[in-house]
Amino acid sequence: MADSQIFHKPTQSAITQGIPITGGLKEGKTIVIIGRILSNAHKSYISLKDGTHPSAKTALCISPHFEDDHPHILYKTFQNGSWDSDQPTSKSPLLQGQQFTIKILVTAQAYEISANGEELMVYNHRMPFAQMNIISMEGMELDFFGHLVVASYKKELINGLKPGKVIVIHGTVNSDCKRIVINLRHRYGIAFHYLCHFEENAVVRNTWTDGQWGREEKSGDIPFANGEFFEMKITCKAKQYDVSVNGQQAHTYKHRFTNLDDIDIVEVCEDLQLFSLEVKDP
Repeated sequence: MADSQIFHKPTQSAITQGIPITGGLKEGKTIVIIGRILSNAHKSYISLKDGTHPSAKTALCISPHFEDDHPHILYKTFQNGSWDSDQPTSKSPLLQGQQFTIKILVTAQAYEISANGEELMVYNHRMPFAQMNIISMEGMELDFFGHLVVASYKKELINGLKPGKVIVIHGTVNSDCKRIVINLRHRYGIAFHYLCHFEENAVVRNTWTDGQWGREEKSGDIPFANGEFFEMKITCKAKQYDVSVNGQQAHTYKHRFTNLDDIDIVEVCEDLQLFSLEVKDP
């Protein structure tokens, strides 16, 4: 995928010094930051900048304030050696010691900023956004930083699967989600098809071999929730796959396609926003 970045967890020094924005900013790109405001933070900010040098321009600075028991956020721009007048909001979901998910959507006219699913600000551009290539932060620790990738994503499994290998997927389920699909593919078919059908509250597991589906395994209790962040793990074992979501065992599926070395693609698609997909060796 061109200009796609699998999310990562930056080091604390990288957070302060500045993290490169892969591919820079462009219209339609959504920056996503998942983390926590430090409980002892005296100040906190997220800045989109054109470099790491002291005189770097800042197209957007999001600065939560916590004083006087009246949390609020200031939005401002630094150019020509000084800060422009700020735009405040009278309330803030960004609180000391609490988790947050911030999304910054770049449009032709403005940055559209939301936090924890709540729309916060439409901040009109005061300088060209294409120049911005660094994001820096203070007063917070991060779990993930990156930008959203397309809803259909394929990753190559180097050397296939084997017992002990774990596929780890992080993402957010769309608020209007109807389906989530994960496939473990080989050149002749699908070894493991995992389908969550939200309208039926059903999870389907199956295998595609010789041009047809096998016997369907179907159960209720979808382990995902609309609009919620998730961590999914698919662990390959000697006789089966174990599927867990957010640390809870969800399903098992016995191998029907047993040439595990030939399984070379993991595919994630349908109604979700993918943050990261990792493959961990035993």
